[in-house]
Amino acid sequence: MGGTFDPPHIAHLLAGESAYRDLDLDIVHFVPAGAPWQKADQPVTSSDHRLLMTELATSGVGYFIADDREVTRQGWSYTADTLAEFDADDELYLIVGADTAAGMLSWDRISEVLGQSQIAVAPRLGTDRRAVEETGIPCIWLDMPVVGISATDVRDRAEAGKSYRFLVRPNVFRYIEEKKLYSAT
Repeated sequence: MGGTFDPPHIAHLLAGESAYRDLDLDIVHFVPAGAPWQKADQPVTSSDHRLLMTELATSGVGYFIADDREVTRQGWSYTADTLAEFDADDELYLIVGADTAAGMLSWDRISEVLGQSQIAVAPRLGTDRRAVEETGIPCIWLDMPVVGISATDVRDRAEAGKSYRFLVRPNVFRYIEEKKLYSAT
């Protein structure tokens, strides 16, 4: 499961849990993008903070791993490169939100991504299932509730001094507060 994880929130964890159960996975790797090329024109919290928050978010779940391979790799983070680093014998599923799946045709080397993995899609508020289906990308829909949480909303709420405590795990909340990651002051 790749993403910016800025910050990792409850919907990310629910998608990982649903994939683990629905697809009978051995392990779910949460891979924060080191340098997300599709967000080159947007401010992104440092990869060190995002990796640490991902480690906190996945802690205590034996089949979740915070995977640092993109954070430690130089240059832009491309999913095709990340998938190629796994053992060729591994059966890989790429877990993405419906909004991401709907835009996958714009990805660098999408044919390689599709050749290396099966796509598992978490439903996402605001993204119609047809938008994903119209891409023609074969995918498996995860059986999970639609959760109206986004990292953008968490950041915006934190910056505005609004409540976001229960949108992230308690240890992630404490880290964000301690480091004042998204506060306006």
